[in-house]
Amino acid sequence: MSNKSEKPAEGKEPESSWKDVIYNPRTGEFFGRTANNWGLILLFYLVFYGFLVAMFVFTMWVMLQTLNDDTPKYQDRVASPGLAIRPNSLNIVFNRSEPLQYGQYVQHLESFLHQYNDSEQAKNDLCMAGQYSEQDEEPQKKVCQFRRSLLQRCSGMEDTTYGYAKGQPCVIVKMNRIIGLKPAGDPYINCTSKSEKPLQMQYFPHEGTIDRMYFPYYGKKAHEGYVQPLVAVKLLLKKEDYNSELIVECKVEGSNLKNNDERDKFLGRVTFQVLVTE
Repeated sequence: MSNKSEKPAEGKEPESSWKDVIYNPRTGEFFGRTANNWGLILLFYLVFYGFLVAMFVFTMWVMLQTLNDDTPKYQDRVASPGLAIRPNSLNIVFNRSEPLQYGQYVQHLESFLHQYNDSEQAKNDLCMAGQYSEQDEEPQKKVCQFRRSLLQRCSGMEDTTYGYAKGQPCVIVKMNRIIGLKPAGDPYINCTSKSEKPLQMQYFPHEGTIDRMYFPYYGKKAHEGYVQPLVAVKLLLKKEDYNSELIVECKVEGSNLKNNDERDKFLGRVTFQVLVTE
């Protein structure tokens, strides 16, 4: 038996190790690819994604050319507006003897009506009542005055608590702004009690009218300083109405504006609840 150690056969490649997966010094491969292969792959993806980015930027540029800063360039129809109320709550609950409970509602109304102050509205135009204020050719549109004093008992000028301290709260109804909207007829706000108890209400301006001189609206940029018309509803609650949850629904009537779409509960109408305790 030979005592000489066996030598590896001539020309036999040394065994590979796990390190060769990362870098193989015999073939010059890094993670299974040569530098030339990696360069071709990176070049392909650079060109491919560069083309996608260029196509996306071009598409966005073409789309932006169709936009108008003031109004939508393409529109099939003018939608009907939704209704909203202030204070900004659909569930008005308070104790008329506790100012801290109704204070939040008073603050909401005061903040909202600040832009309607007579001093603020004095800089706007006195428009012709009953007529649309069409200004299609004017670069800067005039704004028709809507003075806070038109809300009378719900203006916060005579009663700074807007009737909440007396248990006869005021709720302000407003229509959402729709560019180009010109409602036909003479729109007005009408509110009804959805509860079993009948409910007396008082509207400001008189009969809840919304004058056509505040239409159309031309957009935030072209119609800078525009304020939409408001209707204040004073709920003339009596002692027997306290401690009962009252449901009130307000709709825009007297025009072609939609107010009975079952798929949209706020299209031309709004429903809110009132609970007054003492």
